[in-house]
Amino acid sequence: MFFKRSPKPELSDEQRLAQLKERFETTRELKGILAKIATLIAVCMSLYHLWSAGIYMLPSPQHKAIHLAFALALTFIIYPARRADKKNFPWYDGLFAILGAGIGIYIVVFYWDIVYRMGDPNNIDILMGGISLFLVLEATRRTMGWSLVIVGVVFLLYAMFGNYLPGNISHKGYDLTRIIEHMYLTGEGIFGVAIYVTATFVFIFVLLGSFLGVTGGAQSFIDLAFSLTGRYRGGPAKAAVVGSGLMGMISGSSFANVAGTGTFTIPLMKSVGYKPHFAGGVEAAASSGGQIMPPIMGAAAFIMAEMTGIPYGRLIVHAAIPAVLYYVAIFIMVDLEAARLGLSGIQRKLLPDFWMTLKNGAFLLLAPLSIVYLLIIGYSPIKASFAAVMIVIVTSSFKKKTRLTLPKLIEALDKGARGALSIIAACAVAGIIVGTVTLTGLGLKFADLIITLSGGHLYPALFLTMVAAIFMSMGMPTTALYIILGTMVAPALIRMNVPVVAAHLFIFYYGCFAAVTPPVALSSYLAASIAKADPIKTALTGLKLTSTAFLLPFIFAVSPSLLLIDTTPSKTISVVVTAVIGVYALSCGLQNHLFGKMNILLRIMLLVAALVLIKPGAVTDLIGLGLVAFVSIIQAILVRRTKARTVEVG
Repeated sequence: MFFKRSPKPELSDEQRLAQLKERFETTRELKGILAKIATLIAVCMSLYHLWSAGIYMLPSPQHKAIHLAFALALTFIIYPARRADKKNFPWYDGLFAILGAGIGIYIVVFYWDIVYRMGDPNNIDILMGGISLFLVLEATRRTMGWSLVIVGVVFLLYAMFGNYLPGNISHKGYDLTRIIEHMYLTGEGIFGVAIYVTATFVFIFVLLGSFLGVTGGAQSFIDLAFSLTGRYRGGPAKAAVVGSGLMGMISGSSFANVAGTGTFTIPLMKSVGYKPHFAGGVEAAASSGGQIMPPIMGAAAFIMAEMTGIPYGRLIVHAAIPAVLYYVAIFIMVDLEAARLGLSGIQRKLLPDFWMTLKNGAFLLLAPLSIVYLLIIGYSPIKASFAAVMIVIVTSSFKKKTRLTLPKLIEALDKGARGALSIIAACAVAGIIVGTVTLTGLGLKFADLIITLSGGHLYPALFLTMVAAIFMSMGMPTTALYIILGTMVAPALIRMNVPVVAAHLFIFYYGCFAAVTPPVALSSYLAASIAKADPIKTALTGLKLTSTAFLLPFIFAVSPSLLLIDTTPSKTISVVVTAVIGVYALSCGLQNHLFGKMNILLRIMLLVAALVLIKPGAVTDLIGLGLVAFVSIIQAILVRRTKARTVEVG
């Protein structure tokens, strides 16, 4: 006898979000004394970094050691080795936490002894170094997964056995003692530039985001975006583009941004008529772009400033036009989709009041804006970030609702430290990889390999770099990927006369948009879960919406005037105007909507026009503008005829 299985009950949105949190949350459920210990370590970690940033910082090697000691100790308490231990705390995690703190304390206490015997480490130095390598890799596995760990191990094996490899990539080989010494006791391994940057301004920057979240400043971004754009055609999607982009600058993580803002924006987009996969794609694309948008650009941009030697204030000027073009493209495609579907906005009475929102929360926006001002007038990034945190603390006291009470202050300090752990772990492993590159000379060999494979031609070299960036970014955080490729690949592009900032931004872009690049489009898959949409369709939609970001790096690598390099005011205006028209043509071609649906020939002509318009140059501009004008006229005539026939039939 067969029984019909009863259908599963439909879950509420709250239940689905709880399931998503359970699925993607990897931290341990801490209770009792262990929870208090974790909070105490996190709060002390944040207070130490605030003190270092604003009052007094120890010598760099000691400061970096304390920074990593805090991070490793907290990581092994918060992140379990396996999901089965989410409610348990095995003895080895306690041991790892103590050892993690110990490897940093050892450098602080015996700092001068280590300096005096540099090049001749003793057995304890090597033992502590070996433990540090293991703990850093394990901490990264727990916070980021296996991808970056596998890459780190491969590089360590290369350092040890590279003498057995053929051709130019071989080297003389190094024994384990030499490798450990290089990674642990020098400034070119674990404690290299990546950890230096996270130990200084990146941590304070993450802490700023935490303070904004606790005081309500983050919500002010979203409310202002909805009050400005919500009532227009397809308003919720436009608000998601603006709000998620603003939040992405602060969070520096597209995945975290989708989880935070997507639970609010995606249901609103669906409520006005956007299809679930499109709503998810919009959120993923908007969240991913936050890292390329000045004035903040997430954590990796600070590392770029350090690696290139370009002041951060100048770097954000170079990055401005391509970032704006990216968001203009998404905004246009969202509007075209709304026009195609005949969607409207949200009633004004249902939206946050602009002036009330400005009155209640805009003062909290002074903090991120102050970073721009302070950088322009010559402050260092660490001092600017520290000042921004202090501004949040002071301005939040203006209103009772936003005021930082003691519990809120502890929450902000706690969340800031926890939010930085994955970045610190990833940068420590990136330091191992960079250390291998400097020890073996792999960077120069890899650059030579790219130049050889490309035959010395720029476009093939750019294509190979793009493929390498996309392939290596599968499951790897943007910050770590940028450090690795900035060390190994950027020199090849620079040797082919690509400006330094253009070469590094080229790599940076493809690292940022790995989160929406199938098959490992983590942000798109999370957005699909929230939207109850097909993951593949959502990922492909997100990829389409971010298509401008895959095109722009090729353009500014070849024509750096898009980055305001070697240009004049009149040329800049011309570049911006034609690029915007090109982006509009690209959006219309991809969305298949210009006054109405287009035939395939007109779409192809419009996409060609977009390609030549985005590339600066008098000849390309004339060709592109001519094609856009021709397609617009023909499409207007065809749409008018179609409407006339419809009226006659009616």
